Amino acid sequence: MNTWNQLLTQQGARGTEAAPQQFRDFGRQLTAAELANGFAAPLTDLGLIALNGEESASFLHNQLTNDVEHLGQDAARLAGYCTPKGRLLATFLMWRNAETIFLQLPRAIQPALQKRLQMYVLRAKTKLSDATELPANAVMLGVGGAQAEAVLRTWFDTLPAQPYGKLDHAMGTLIRVGDAFGAPRYQWLTSAETATAVWPALAEKLAVGGNDAWQLSSIHAGVPLVTAATQEQFVPQMINLELLGGVNFKKGCYPGQEIVARSQYLGKLKRRTTLVSIPDAQAAAGTEVFATADPEQPCGMIVNTAPNGQGGVDALVEMKLDAIERASVRVGSAEGVALQFLPMPYVLDALDL
Repeated sequence: MNTWNQLLTQQGARGTEAAPQQFRDFGRQLTAAELANGFAAPLTDLGLIALNGEESASFLHNQLTNDVEHLGQDAARLAGYCTPKGRLLATFLMWRNAETIFLQLPRAIQPALQKRLQMYVLRAKTKLSDATELPANAVMLGVGGAQAEAVLRTWFDTLPAQPYGKLDHAMGTLIRVGDAFGAPRYQWLTSAETATAVWPALAEKLAVGGNDAWQLSSIHAGVPLVTAATQEQFVPQMINLELLGGVNFKKGCYPGQEIVARSQYLGKLKRRTTLVSIPDAQAAAGTEVFATADPEQPCGMIVNTAPNGQGGVDALVEMKLDAIERASVRVGSAEGVALQFLPMPYVLDALDL
C-alpha cells in the first residue's frame, strides 16, 4: 500500500472486498445535498490509457465517436468507442498535452479496452500504455459543489471557465467536467506528494467522499459511464452522449459510425436516459426496468447507480421516451420498486429519436 492510500485508510476510507484500494467512501454515504454544498473525493476506480506518437490523434480519430484531431490542449471531451454495430464498449473522458493523449475510463474494463485498441494500431505511429499510476497522474481528486471554486483558488489563480475546459499547472492538471447541482465539478490529476499536501485543507473545508460520491455527482450531472455491466447495450444517443458533446457527426468513419448516423438522422431510436431515485440499495447497472403500461417486456435498463445517503440509490436509466413521459416505471418487473423521476440538468431533446 502506498503512502497516499495509507493516509486515506487511516482517515477511514473504505474499499470493497474485491478491490480494497478502490475507496467507495469514508465511513458513510454522502447525500446529494452535501455534494451540492461542496465535496472532495479521491477517485480510485478510474484508469488512464496514454497514447504517444505522431499519429496518435489520427488513429483515435478513426476509432472514437468524437473529433480527436482538433482536440486542443486547453480542453477535454467525452467520446465513445463502439462495436461495428454501433453499441458502446466504453465512454471516455479525453484530453491531451503536447506529447500525450489520455483516455479515462473505469479501471475494471481498461485492460480489455486497451488490448482491443492495440489490435487496430497496425502500422500507425502510436504507442498505447497504462498511465494510471504514472507519477504525474498518480492521484485523481474529484472536487465539486458550491464551495469548490473558492477552495481550489487556494492553489489555482485561475480555473477553467466552462465545462470541459482544462489547464495544466505546476500542481497538476485541472479539468472542469459536467456541472452538477448548479455548480462546477473538477477533476484534479496530480502527484501523490501534492495530493498529500493539499488533502488536509480539502478535507477541512469540504465533505469527504469517495468513488460513490463522485459517481453520484456524475449521475446528477447527467453524464453516463459505460461499465462492464452495460457494455454493448447502448447506441450513443440512448445515453445522451451527443447531447453532452460526445459525438461529432461531421467527422469521418469509425466503428459503428453508420449505425450512429442513421440513428441520428432517420429516427431509428425512441429512447433516452433520465435521472431517477430508487428506494432500493440493491438496484444496479445492467438491471432492466419495466413500464406499468406495458408490463410484459422491459422498457429500458439502468446505466449507472450510486448510493444517495438515504437508503437507496440515484441512477441514470435508459428507457423509451413514452415511458419517461408516463413516469410509471419499476425495477426488475412491473411489480418491482418504483422509480422516482427527478429533473434532468439539461433538456432531453428528442431529435425525432
